[in-house]
Amino acid sequence: MIKFYKTISVIFHPIVLPTIGTIFYFLLIPNSYNSKERLTILSLIFVTTYLIPVLILILFKRLKLIQTFNTRSIKERKIPVALMIVLFYLLGNTLIRIAQVEDIGLLFYATSCALAFVYFLFAFDLKTSIHLLSFGIFTSFYIILGYIYEKQFAVLIIITLLLSGLVANARLHLKAHTTKEIYIGYFVGFIAPFAVYLYL
Repeated sequence: MIKFYKTISVIFHPIVLPTIGTIFYFLLIPNSYNSKERLTILSLIFVTTYLIPVLILILFKRLKLIQTFNTRSIKERKIPVALMIVLFYLLGNTLIRIAQVEDIGLLFYATSCALAFVYFLFAFDLKTSIHLLSFGIFTSFYIILGYIYEKQFAVLIIITLLLSGLVANARLHLKAHTTKEIYIGYFVGFIAPFAVYLYL
């Protein structure tokens, strides 16, 4: 079962969800972009949220700033999380200026804010679950899109909630987080898009 839980944690890793969320966005939200333009935007998001973080982790491991790619301790998480706060903010700042994809900019602003709060919680010795943070953001983002575009994303949201439970269970069985860290992660992630949407 441990192997199963590890597989779940890898498949639904936080750096994978932004790309998945963007793919669903282009599939579900009407826009005038052609396939090449969509691929360009998706590539920008993939490079910023997946490729760069992976390269950073590889570099940190070579420099022995982290022991494993899982960054289990708060000390190991501080620099990667700080860099992700900046990357996601810059990405949000870029996308919000592109016509018809301002919504995706909101998504990355929200992620940056949520990660900033996660960093703040390090001071209280809380290693918030970024896996669940990502699922919380994903869920509330599509609730907001449903409100903006007057569409129903009930099936997607229900599937996301079920997957959130599965991932939370996996993280607990792997002893990667406490129950409190799981709940805080999801709650912070869920609230962040609403806060950013109301502010913007």
